[in-house]
Amino acid sequence: MTQLLNYIVWDPDLVAFRLGFITVRWYGLMWIIGLALAYLVVKRLYKEQKIKDELFDPLFIYCFFGILIGARLGHCIFYQPQDFLTSWQGIIEMLLPIHFGNDGSWLGQTFGFFVTGYAGLASHGGTLGLIIALWLYVRKTKLSIWTVLDNIAIATGTTACFIRLGNLMNSEIIGKITDVPWAFIFERVDTMPRHPGQLYEAIAYALFIPVMWYFYKKSKREEAAVKAAQNGEPVEQKTKKIGSGFYFGLILTLIFTFRFFIEYTKADQVAFEKGMLLNMGQLLSIPFIIIGIACMKGGKWMELLK
Repeated sequence: MTQLLNYIVWDPDLVAFRLGFITVRWYGLMWIIGLALAYLVVKRLYKEQKIKDELFDPLFIYCFFGILIGARLGHCIFYQPQDFLTSWQGIIEMLLPIHFGNDGSWLGQTFGFFVTGYAGLASHGGTLGLIIALWLYVRKTKLSIWTVLDNIAIATGTTACFIRLGNLMNSEIIGKITDVPWAFIFERVDTMPRHPGQLYEAIAYALFIPVMWYFYKKSKREEAAVKAAQNGEPVEQKTKKIGSGFYFGLILTLIFTFRFFIEYTKADQVAFEKGMLLNMGQLLSIPFIIIGIACMKGGKWMELLK
């Protein structure tokens, strides 16, 4: 009983605040904060690189819908196909933030469905959706795909951190049962002390932010030194520039390598993962790690995508 008191009992209100009939949940608020901060970061990067404002303006829309659609489809297809792909109601619930049934609300009693929000978003799907959205964006703007991906990569840790804090507020993506003193008891789930897997990820992604900025600032300093020495002793730029694909590869490698190993502390998200040597999160992380390392290394193949 004494040890139980040392654990963190976690049961926050899902609602951050209400404005009249509008209810703002912590999960949605964390998404908004994460995307807004990333927006400001990339806007600053575009300005530093003297990229026109009119090329930046549509970027947020592409990113928002790419991440949302990709994360939603990724969750439904990879984690709950039996719920969303076996009936027309499931397909509608996959695409719209509703659930068929009667929860006692006016909508439920009148039309037989109610609004739930998107309960289930997968980071692997969100990453893939973002890449596809950015590919469409560069086709429209004629910017280099690697320039855009590298700039987005520098801001990615911020968004990823806040999304995982949203998962923490929702008491989802919980860890395995443990006796570590910082264990959380997610009362909405059960009364057992568990690893706060969401918090582990949020902390790691926050630490990746200064790592990305370190390489970016180092590259800018070296670039300035090279320009200043054009008429004197030659200076070599060792750190890769924005547009090389290095930053995109680095953030993919950091996030999904960490994600691969942190999965060992997480409880199975779906029943079919029980008994698997590697769970779904780990299996989906492997190709992103390979792509990340390939982008960091570079090569002629990258020229084909410019």
